[in-house]
Amino acid sequence: MKPRVVNYLGGYPDTLQAQARELLAQGKLGEILLRKYPKAHDRRSDRALFEYVQELRSQYLRGGAPVHKVCYDSKLQVLQHALGTHTRRAQVQGSQLKARREIRIATVFREAPPEFLDMIVVHELAHLKHSDHDKAFYQLCNHMLADYHQLEFDVRLYLMHLDAAGPLAWG
Repeated sequence: MKPRVVNYLGGYPDTLQAQARELLAQGKLGEILLRKYPKAHDRRSDRALFEYVQELRSQYLRGGAPVHKVCYDSKLQVLQHALGTHTRRAQVQGSQLKARREIRIATVFREAPPEFLDMIVVHELAHLKHSDHDKAFYQLCNHMLADYHQLEFDVRLYLMHLDAAGPLAWG
């Protein structure tokens, strides 16, 4: 039986999965990630995260719907594949129905490399325009973040390491 951590790489070729498992077993996966991504980002507060998301949204989704709330959420279970969420909530104000959009990022990314936070935020912003993970969705992700696919893979490697060996100490 394969370890549960392999689920993070479920859609990837068997050779990549085997390499990742080998690096994890040798205790080298964390070292490789720390070398490639040595520093943690500095957007630790919900306010700083909100400003960052608004900056990206205005740069890439100018005509898109506004985001009303952005925060880190300790209730998101990363180990159950929820890295972030986007929600649309209907709110009645008098005779008007208004939509409120929220983005929540798992708190495990509060102390992660900026590239990992970029990938999660771009993913959730892309959902404002495309609800499904289809070709258009990934094209938008790549437009906002050129190395999106590599970062998504590296985040999955980090989650695999996190699940098996615990968090890394980012600088």
